[in-house]
Amino acid sequence: MIEVRQLTKTFIKNGNRIEVLKGIDCGIARGESVAILGASGTGKTTFLQILGALDHPTSGSVLFEGTDIFEWNEPRRAEFRNKRIGFVFQFHHLLPEFTALENTVMPALINGMPKGDACRRGEIVLTEVGLGDRLTHKPGELSGGEQQRVAIARAIMMKPDVILADEPTGNLDMKTGERIQDLLLDLGRADNTTLIVVTHNRLLADSMSRTINLRDGKIYDI
Repeated sequence: MIEVRQLTKTFIKNGNRIEVLKGIDCGIARGESVAILGASGTGKTTFLQILGALDHPTSGSVLFEGTDIFEWNEPRRAEFRNKRIGFVFQFHHLLPEFTALENTVMPALINGMPKGDACRRGEIVLTEVGLGDRLTHKPGELSGGEQQRVAIARAIMMKPDVILADEPTGNLDMKTGERIQDLLLDLGRADNTTLIVVTHNRLLADSMSRTINLRDGKIYDI
């Protein structure tokens, strides 16, 4: 489903070249769950952002179902991100002035879905993640684990082919983190969704079908 070929990413900081990714090659199958492990600064988040077309590589390619996503123009990449990719971030990125339901349906509204249809779908998705009784609550009225579940609901709102999660349990206590872990895996299995997770959590990594280790900008021990 996803094929990465000789992917590199270089940043220029204070006149210095910083090579973050140094020629990454890998393939990820549909329905697979993959953990990306590595020390801080090894390029895990950069790799995830490039897979989701949030950032551009310096060189190399990312093929999605055989087509290089970086050969598309930005409007087509934006459509790809909205329809085919679901993002779950460590810090949720929920809009504080909107309710759980309003945050959840945002991708659908951006995509032009009628509001009534979007809200009906949003209620179903929030119920799936255990928040059917929190539809009208704003982020400040929710616990950290509940906020993360809203973020997951938003990510699966458009029934994406791929969920990309960056440290989804990083700010949660162990028990809540385990619930989020189980929720992501259950959702992935139910819809045959490809799940790619950046994590320092060894327990989460061990629950995935495969682990990719990043070190010094390269992959080791796939």
